[in-house]
Amino acid sequence: MAELNHECGVAAVYHLPDRGVSPLAPPQGPEYTSHLMPRLLLDIQNRGQLAAGMTSFNPHRKQLIDTHRDVGTVTEVFHLNHQESYKKLMDEYSGRAAIGHVRYATCGKDDKSYAQPFERHHIEKPKWFSFGFNGQLANYPRLRDEILSETDFHLARETDTEVLMHLICQQLSGDRRPEMIEMLTTLSLLLDGAYNIVYLNALGDMFVARDPLGIRPLCYAKEGPLFAAASESVALANLGFRESSIKSLHPGEAVIIRNGEFSIQQFTASPQRAHCFFEWIYFANVASTLDDQSVYLTRKRLGEELARVEDVPIDDDTIVVPVPDTAKAAADSLAYQLQIPSLEGLIRNRYVGRTFIEGANRAEKAKTKYTPLPEVLRGKRVLLVEDTIVRSTTMKVLVKQLKKRGGAKEVHVRVACPPIIAPCFYGIDMSRISELFAPQFLQGEPLTPEIEAEMASTLGADSLKYLPVDAIARCVGVPEDSLCQACIDGNYPTPAGKQLYQISLDKLELGEEEQQERTYDAPLPATARF
Repeated sequence: MAELNHECGVAAVYHLPDRGVSPLAPPQGPEYTSHLMPRLLLDIQNRGQLAAGMTSFNPHRKQLIDTHRDVGTVTEVFHLNHQESYKKLMDEYSGRAAIGHVRYATCGKDDKSYAQPFERHHIEKPKWFSFGFNGQLANYPRLRDEILSETDFHLARETDTEVLMHLICQQLSGDRRPEMIEMLTTLSLLLDGAYNIVYLNALGDMFVARDPLGIRPLCYAKEGPLFAAASESVALANLGFRESSIKSLHPGEAVIIRNGEFSIQQFTASPQRAHCFFEWIYFANVASTLDDQSVYLTRKRLGEELARVEDVPIDDDTIVVPVPDTAKAAADSLAYQLQIPSLEGLIRNRYVGRTFIEGANRAEKAKTKYTPLPEVLRGKRVLLVEDTIVRSTTMKVLVKQLKKRGGAKEVHVRVACPPIIAPCFYGIDMSRISELFAPQFLQGEPLTPEIEAEMASTLGADSLKYLPVDAIARCVGVPEDSLCQACIDGNYPTPAGKQLYQISLDKLELGEEEQQERTYDAPLPATARF
């Protein structure tokens, strides 16, 4: 869905010392292991195209840890299209360990200072560190206000990443030298929301941690001396790790590398899981496996569920058309079940990228990104398959274009997701109920065929069908009580999320809903005051 964007991706790589040389290491040797980072980041580029960066560790240079980051895609930031420039850059940042990040902004500005990793210089090696953060803190304003209540403290950016940096610095202040697992345990008492963290300091110590709910995915692999982690498994597989070596880090766990020794430790209890279902149906690369569940097979099952509820007459003029690219697996599966063709009636311009030439108008952007093919669509009854409808702007344009430019006889919209009824406070850029398509029709009531017909009319479609909520857990293969489905059922897995949703509902009822500032009134633990 072109209207929806993600909240970032993280990666890490480390060639452990005194264990020989990994066959997956760069040909120059273990001290050039950081050269693997752009490859890892390219495979999670789908999670953020605004900025990218990496921090590497090299004990043989003055800058023990050093960070390169900028606005742009991975290709742009690391000069991948310019061999000499790329080689010079990577040689400058060579090291046996590195962390990396790709960014999409859910808060904060579109400039280099917001790009990650964030590095904090210090004369003491344990206090000189860099980190990357994937997720969103639902209690960010509360944490921010607690920090700024101290007159000597100042925050320069409007982002939860800087708040997180402050929290880490607080633990390292004075003569304290907490173990990394202790730092993470303390953070878990403070943070509400989704947070995966990759961390590297000037001693060469690293941790890779996943929040206790496991809202966002985080995978790792270790073969011999080489360790790597990434937001998605496909990045590790493409690096050369065996499938059997690639695992999901359990919620509340961290990979710790200290003094060159590798371990996996639990930093906080994880009695509840809340994996974001959107990872499987939309965000993740279709080649990834997250928490032991295949993204591709999930999307295939979504198509099978759509086929079970299909009631449009099927004849020789009926075809299935996916909205490129993430809806393709579901569309192909639907077509297979109905025994009709799945054809590319819409072509996406993959070279448009992040562009501002068309301004901020979503409808114009949709026209730029998608081209209907009359030779496929003319005179056809089209089942148009989309992974989700958020604001509906893109879908309205597509339906109109399929009929007007493509010559489709009928367009029946099929959505491989239930209606989006609530905002996300854990890292997806939909923060207001009023900007969502479905709530204005549902008005808090269950979805009915009559409501779907009204929605279809608004879209300009001949009919519309959504998946039922209970289909999601079946398709993902994860129990419903282990999924975060807040955006489709209103049940948020954290206290801050629940409170923010109630604030949104209250503002909507009063007609005062504006861009939601995430407020949180619940006090922090007394032991965690600043």
